[in-house]
Amino acid sequence: VQLQASGGGLVQAGGSLRLSCAGSGRSISNTGMAWFRQAPGMRREFVAAISWSGGSTNYLDSVKGRFNIVRDGAKNMLYLQMNKLKPEDTAVYHCAADPISNDYDGPYVNWGQGTQVTVSS
Repeated sequence: VQLQASGGGLVQAGGSLRLSCAGSGRSISNTGMAWFRQAPGMRREFVAAISWSGGSTNYLDSVKGRFNIVRDGAKNMLYLQMNKLKPEDTAVYHCAADPISNDYDGPYVNWGQGTQVTVSS
């Protein structure tokens, strides 16, 4: 599957953004998917994941209650709704599909290119 992320931008602290990840080549309805982010000089970190069935979601502790991961199988899209953004959320965000193991925050087979999110204070 090919993944294309979009929706990043510059926003003030406290604002909101919705990231989108378009899947092509096959359906993304029945596979685990996730969002990761990487800030300058930092390691890539897990942000949010949704299980293959959609029945389970997991979040990085610092984004719980602010971010929401949603999949629309009919449109073959994955979203990350980000509210109450903070300057520390600034990073390049990547979507991913097809976890290699049962670890939702572990390595994935397929990755999209990143989209930059910048939160100003």
